[in-house]
Amino acid sequence: MIVFRYLAREVLTTMGAVSAVLLVIIMSGRFIKYLAQAAQGILDPGALMMIMGYRIPGFLELILPLGLFLGILLSYGRLYLESEMTVLSATGMSQQRLLAYTMAPATLIALVVAWLSLSLTPMGVQRVGEILNQQDALTEFDTLAPGRFQSLRDGSRVTYTEALSNDRTQLSGVFISEKNEAKAGSDRGIGVLIADKGHQEIHSDGSRYLILENGFRYDGTPGQADYRAVQYDTYGVLLPKPEVSTDVGAREAIPTRALMSSDDIRQKAELQWRLSIPVLVFIVTLIAVPLSRVNPRQGRFLKLLPAILLYMAYLSLLIAARGSLDKGKLPPAIGLWPVHLLFLALGLLLAFWEPLRLSMRRRATERGHE
Repeated sequence: MIVFRYLAREVLTTMGAVSAVLLVIIMSGRFIKYLAQAAQGILDPGALMMIMGYRIPGFLELILPLGLFLGILLSYGRLYLESEMTVLSATGMSQQRLLAYTMAPATLIALVVAWLSLSLTPMGVQRVGEILNQQDALTEFDTLAPGRFQSLRDGSRVTYTEALSNDRTQLSGVFISEKNEAKAGSDRGIGVLIADKGHQEIHSDGSRYLILENGFRYDGTPGQADYRAVQYDTYGVLLPKPEVSTDVGAREAIPTRALMSSDDIRQKAELQWRLSIPVLVFIVTLIAVPLSRVNPRQGRFLKLLPAILLYMAYLSLLIAARGSLDKGKLPPAIGLWPVHLLFLALGLLLAFWEPLRLSMRRRATERGHE
């Protein structure tokens, strides 16, 4: 029991460190993407942390199996390098017992991954979709930030305000540049509005206007000298009416129970993918334990790169099989399971090849003595 606790602690500690690093790397890249959208006025900066929080289960369901795989390779590789595994082998620790001990923390990780894959990740995707739909319902006035040029999604208008009140009702130092081609009957390319101040008005039909006061409007085509200038006391700018949607439109957001009762081929592929992630944990554990065995003279990182390439091949084949299942090239009865069986056979071969080879050598030696 002491040896079991020691090995489990080594594996889980290393797995935790590796998974934390991978999570930070992946979240940083995704956060930069959302941050760029917030800088463009597409997302409300206040919603960024909520979106990232709901995306964490989806990241972890793929990070934890890889973290466990690398954790076994690194922790057991260190034990082989420092001859601790040699001492354990001398006290009766066989490869089969080592594999059995390792399957205990692997089972714990598989249960966590199953919880993430079957429950938390679909719920997180659903919530992210709802938040993004709410962001689509915001007007440019709702996401306007003082001191920053902000473009509409279609690039038809750029808005700037020097200052904005805390309740977001009053603007000052307003600049708006918009394309006039979208307006019927206009023969001038660019319209520029400058105003001392402005505020938003919402009419009874739901349409919103930005009411500008004390400013000028300039219309013309860049490169030509026929600009028209108009001074105004009050000018109304129609804000695009938001399109509110309640459909997140992603099969990843469908609850697992609904997938089980569905006959749609793409939803069946999604269900098999969710079930495959926990299965992946057990198979990569079976592969990692024999691959972690290294000679102290070779170093602990000798087999790390081939092992990572093997893991990438496993995941890539699963993704390819999922794509074929989506397109109807694979029957659902077959699905992703041949890929699992292939690497299960490889894992069993790696796990039992060395004991089998030693047994055959011992028998050959005994026959030679006879």
